[in-house]
Amino acid sequence: MAKQSFGIMGLAVMGQNLALNVESKGFPTAVYNRTGARTKEFIEAKGEGKNILPSYTVEDFVNSLETPRKILIMVKAGPPVDAVIEQIRPLLARGDIIIDGGNSFFKDTERRAEDLAKDGIMYIGTGISGGEYGALHGPCIMPGGQGEAYRLVEPLLTEVAAKVNGDPCCTYIGPRGAGHYVKMVHNGIEYGVMQLIAETYDLMKNALGLSAQEMGEIFGKWNDGDLGSYLVEITADILVMMDEETNKAIVDLILDKAGQKGTGKWTSQDALDVGVPTPTITAAVEARILSAFKDERVAASEVLSGPQKKFAGTKGELINRLHDALYASIIASYAQGMVLLRWASKEYDYSLNLSDIARIWRGGCIIRSKLLQPIREAFSEEPDLPNLLITPYFRQLVEKLQENWRHTVQTANALGIPCLAMSASLAYFDSYRRGRLPANLIQAQRDYFGAHTYERVDKEGVFHTEWMG
Repeated sequence: MAKQSFGIMGLAVMGQNLALNVESKGFPTAVYNRTGARTKEFIEAKGEGKNILPSYTVEDFVNSLETPRKILIMVKAGPPVDAVIEQIRPLLARGDIIIDGGNSFFKDTERRAEDLAKDGIMYIGTGISGGEYGALHGPCIMPGGQGEAYRLVEPLLTEVAAKVNGDPCCTYIGPRGAGHYVKMVHNGIEYGVMQLIAETYDLMKNALGLSAQEMGEIFGKWNDGDLGSYLVEITADILVMMDEETNKAIVDLILDKAGQKGTGKWTSQDALDVGVPTPTITAAVEARILSAFKDERVAASEVLSGPQKKFAGTKGELINRLHDALYASIIASYAQGMVLLRWASKEYDYSLNLSDIARIWRGGCIIRSKLLQPIREAFSEEPDLPNLLITPYFRQLVEKLQENWRHTVQTANALGIPCLAMSASLAYFDSYRRGRLPANLIQAQRDYFGAHTYERVDKEGVFHTEWMG
């Protein structure tokens, strides 16, 4: 009896859609879920009539696969991944491949890969972006691990991935945890862009008094231009969607508490460890955390007051400025993410190809946008580019945008409308373009209270001053 060429463990929506995607590309698929009822339901509904073989025991599932076995795990990150690995490990043989397609922390992936290698089992930590739709129709796939393992699954992964002009949005990222690291930073950039869009929406709503429908139309127009991207596109769709029960915009009925699964936080934490500033991403994480303090914010709104000013300009003028401020701030979010990837590549010996990463991000993933083509070109021309902001293309673009960028942040501050990420983006740009920052005073303070010493600009050496005489 012929065996299946690919196995998927975990049949939540992502796992189901990936199974359907893989099977539709001509790869006989085996599936297993911890809860047999879900497997049965899937097979009798979406999987009916397809070359998808269900199993109701782990032993049957593993035995249904041709060797070397290729098993994709689609379960919640953390302990559930370890539990699944321990469940199937005794049943696997040398040369078999486990693929973790969840949002696992990259250091967990490093640990698992090292441990499984003792038994000759190969491990691919794979970032998969694109949500439910992408899983079914073509996601962006970021696999890391042994090069040998990737070559064995490359035909399947590149076939399943999204395509941009026929080019698959999948490439080998690097060894060990490189795939999950790149997915983590992808999500950090995503946090930044989402927060920037939310702050732009907030200004439109609370400075200009625009309705959700009006804002949806504006974002729709922006998506046809320079700001064309998946996140701007879905923002337009969200804003014009009405609730049938109340005939109000659904967005106005959603509680303002944003959730998170940890990847943005991990990005900020590791950026601090590596020593790379990512203020836009960090501000976005903090904004989500602030949103969770709903009860406290409601109580504070009764006793804390802000400026009583109202916007005095014209709507069209501020809308144009908001466009430019959002555009420049999004560039800053991408720039910070790419700098982090560059330094992390050295720190963790990943040998990341930033041009290739930008190339596969152009399709399938959540942060796909028109910006990624010039980003790809910039790193193709200069692989060790320190920062996107210094390239002729992005330098000239931000110089053109920065007057409206500054005016927008000033307007938000004057009106008391918070813009954590947009302000952080502008401050990042201003800090990076400065040849001299006030860190000299900080060094003096550190030397004053802790004798930490300092360097001088006028001569070589390390110095200490007896500040108290």
